Amino acid sequence: MKKIFLYDATLREGNQTEDISLSVEDKLRITQRLDDLGIDFIEGGWPSSNPKDFAYFKEARLQRLRHAAVAAFGSTAKPGVAAASDRNLNDLINAQTDVVTIFGKTWDIHIRDVLKITPDQNLKLIETSIAYLKKHVRKVFFDAEHFFDGYKAHPAYALKVLRHALRGGADCL
Repeated sequence: MKKIFLYDATLREGNQTEDISLSVEDKLRITQRLDDLGIDFIEGGWPSSNPKDFAYFKEARLQRLRHAAVAAFGSTAKPGVAAASDRNLNDLINAQTDVVTIFGKTWDIHIRDVLKITPDQNLKLIETSIAYLKKHVRKVFFDAEHFFDGYKAHPAYALKVLRHALRGGADCL
């Protein structure tokens, strides 16, 4: 039987809940408990979002985790910015985690209205962002943002996004 890997996003998603503001110490304690539970990957936050998240990654490197790997989270490079010059991608690398998870758009509404680029430009953005990260990080996971909405609207394109993520070197979709 294949192993099922558990990926926990509490430290990022949970920290976005109203009236919740986890300190670095809180996040480190939660990291330790998740490791004790046998979670495989712990999404620690978005290093570019605030100094507290960046401080967490510095401290998390000092933790003696028995099972889990901490993942830094972020987005693809910004449209019009080369991957090597993108602050977000470089902050992910500087977090010095073994795993980085980036999200990319799969729904044409977001590509058009949020990124304001073409679907082909989006595919290139995903592929080049992942390829750049793979030069610096052991594992890169791709989070296909709003995949099911994108698949419902345009199934062929949503699947094409996943193929381009794999072409860029994504270890996990």
